[in-house]
Amino acid sequence: MEHLAIIMDGNGRWAENRGLKRSEGHKEGMNALLRVIHRVIERKIPYLSVYAFSRENWKRPRSEVDFLFALFSKTIDDKLKELMDLGVRVVFSGSRERITRNLLEKMDRLSSETQLNSTLTLQVMLDYSSEEEIERAVKNAIENGRIPPTYQDILSFRDNPFIPLPDMIVRSSGEKRLSGFMLLEAGYTELGFYDILFPDWNAEMIDKIISDFSRRRRRFGGLS
Repeated sequence: MEHLAIIMDGNGRWAENRGLKRSEGHKEGMNALLRVIHRVIERKIPYLSVYAFSRENWKRPRSEVDFLFALFSKTIDDKLKELMDLGVRVVFSGSRERITRNLLEKMDRLSSETQLNSTLTLQVMLDYSSEEEIERAVKNAIENGRIPPTYQDILSFRDNPFIPLPDMIVRSSGEKRLSGFMLLEAGYTELGFYDILFPDWNAEMIDKIISDFSRRRRRFGGLS
């Protein structure tokens, strides 16, 4: 597997099941992401994309949204050295228009300081929707003379065109939908839906996903 993409779902429910504030679930979800990153590196998967915050997540209570963005900001401050030591390059995908200037500056600094790392490329999808990414890509393609733009043109003008299409998209928490995640790229992507809430994900979960993927027969419309 070259590129694994994860819809990280169930943080709030994990906390509510334990009688905790939803914010505690988001904290544990961040810890789970770090465990996932370590295992993905150990299993030599070079690209990892994670759905961190969708366009639709703005509908949540303001207090929860504010906490999430504060958590993103603190994680950048606290984990930069660890990411550097691991050799992780971090890039972002999604709209930049609704994110505060302070957080954007931290995101840009993180991308800049990690750009030469090559062990793992981590694509963080923040304030992301496939519809908006497609709109941006089509607009950029047209502005660059691709009229009318083909599918390959649109792919080449997405947020991070150097990242290969995902081999497998997986979702935690048992929900069985993509929720607007990587629709442009997902035409022949394998899908996996797992009942475990994201804060409980660990190295063994990544091993299971890799094992499941290895048993898939990818024919891409042809014969095996």
